[in-house]
Amino acid sequence: MPVASSSKSPRGHNLTARIVHDLGRAIVTEQFKGTTDFPFESELCKKYEASRPVVREAVKMLTAKGLLRQRQKVGIVVQPEAHWNLLDPDVLKWLLEREFSIDLLIDFTEIRMAIEPRASALAAHSATGPQRRNILNAIDRMFAAERGEDDALEADIAFHVSVLEASNNRFMRQFQDLTESTLRFSIRRTNAYAGVSRASAIDHKRVATAIIEGDPSRATRLMRDLIQGALDLLLTAGGHPTSCD
Repeated sequence: MPVASSSKSPRGHNLTARIVHDLGRAIVTEQFKGTTDFPFESELCKKYEASRPVVREAVKMLTAKGLLRQRQKVGIVVQPEAHWNLLDPDVLKWLLEREFSIDLLIDFTEIRMAIEPRASALAAHSATGPQRRNILNAIDRMFAAERGEDDALEADIAFHVSVLEASNNRFMRQFQDLTESTLRFSIRRTNAYAGVSRASAIDHKRVATAIIEGDPSRATRLMRDLIQGALDLLLTAGGHPTSCD
């Protein structure tokens, strides 16, 4: 019989992280049949060969993510999606492990539409020298990817993340995980809908040029056009009216 681990020990910490991942993924991918169909603490201790403090720490972490809640006389219950912290990196990752949903992808892209054009304007106004170099380096990588010399997905992500960073807005910077997760999930699908193998380096360079030249209104418009093109493809694929309808 294994010795019960303290949540403070290295093994306890690793076990807590494993429990959080297993249960969090199961909740978000809807493997529990109902809000009360969650294992009792004793069942979790037995399943993971873990002490009660380890299990309670994992439950506490999942509660902080909005996935669980303690109810009197009922115990631990699964929260409805409306209560989840959808900007939490773990919750985002688990969401993308669900069965594919075009509507989820549309929601992600609409959030990007609300953030990235404004981030581009702020970057055009206030990006530092190193931040501008990061944007240009990402564009260089996108052109290299077109020549088969770099990874197209990683280069595209690097561009969008570098723009958010260059906004120098502390709240917009917090959306880097959202943007990266969305792009990892969406780029290949939107490119497939568009009938191309990768995003256009030229179109991205136009945004970069507007930022480097310090033209906020042009940077806003070009970034909006870039994301709107992807959104329209998703709306069409999902049978929704597009901005042009």
